[in-house]
Amino acid sequence: RPANSARSPPAACRDPADPGIAFGVADQYDLGLPGRPGQSEPVWPETQMASRRSSVVAVVMGSESDLQVMQAAVDQLKEFGIDPLVRIISAHRTPQAAAEFAESASGNGVQVIIAAAGMAAHLAGALASRTTLPVIGVPLPAEPGLGGLDALLSTVQMPAGIPVATMAIGKAGAKNAALFAVEILALADKELQDRLAQFRQAQARTVADKDAAAASQTAPRP
Repeated sequence: RPANSARSPPAACRDPADPGIAFGVADQYDLGLPGRPGQSEPVWPETQMASRRSSVVAVVMGSESDLQVMQAAVDQLKEFGIDPLVRIISAHRTPQAAAEFAESASGNGVQVIIAAAGMAAHLAGALASRTTLPVIGVPLPAEPGLGGLDALLSTVQMPAGIPVATMAIGKAGAKNAALFAVEILALADKELQDRLAQFRQAQARTVADKDAAAASQTAPRP
C-alpha cells in the first residue's frame, strides 16, 4: 500500500452526509472512534457508521493539527462515558461540507457541537448559522498567528441571533468545552448529573490535598 494510503480511505468509508470528507482514521489519530487501538493501519468496519451516528457530541476542528489540543476534549468526554463523533472540516476550505454537516447533525443524533479553529476562526459561527443545536467554540493558537487572540475574537464576536458559547484559548478551553457539553446533556440525564457532582467533588479533594501538603512543607518547625 502507498505510504499515504492511511489518509485516503476507500469510497465506502466516506460519510454520505458529507461527500468527500473521510472518516475512520481513529487508530492513526485517536479520534475517539471505535476500532482496534495500537494498529499501524487504520480500520474501517461497517459498524463505525452506526457508532458515529449515535454520538451525542460532535467535536469538529478545522485542521488535523488541531487534534493536538482537542484530544483533551475527546478524553474529557470519554471520562463521562461519551464517545464523541470527531470530524475535520474547514469553514473556509470545505464550506459546503461544513454546511451539510451542521444541517444533518441533529438528524444524526448529535445534541451538542464543539467547534475548534485557529486564526480567522469562523468554524463555530459557520456551523451555528446552519443548526439550532448548541455550538461551543474553542479558539486555538496558531503559527503564524496572534497567539489565539485572533481566533478568540473571531469566535466570540458573533452577531445577535446566532450565539456561540466561547471557551478559553487552547487546551483549557478544550476541556471546558467538553465539560460544558456534559452540563448541557445533564439537564435531561440524571446519571450525568451525578457524574458531574462527583467530578467537582474530586477536584475539590485534589486541591485540598495539595493545600495540606503545601502547608505541611512550609509550616514552622518547633
